[in-house]
Amino acid sequence: MNRAFRKYHRQIAIILCLPLFLTVLTGLGYTIVDEWFGQGELGELFLRIHTMEILHLGKIYPLLNGLGLIGLLITGISMTGLFRKRSDSHS
Repeated sequence: MNRAFRKYHRQIAIILCLPLFLTVLTGLGYTIVDEWFGQGELGELFLRIHTMEILHLGKIYPLLNGLGLIGLLITGISMTGLFRKRSDSHS
């Protein structure tokens, strides 16, 4: 079972690497450009890229990012062994 989760985790991570990296970079870029330097127009561009509204994917892109992250969390936590039943070796 652990091997299957590892396989799925790896596949999800490869698929989400670029979209999540882009989301993080544009989120940071928006904050720096808009909030710190007051460049509203450039900030709006970063925000449109951040939500993929620039490619008309604004309604589905955040949902896909969120579902992908939930998949990574579930597979990652399952590989840690936190929820495994422990055997009673003391009985």
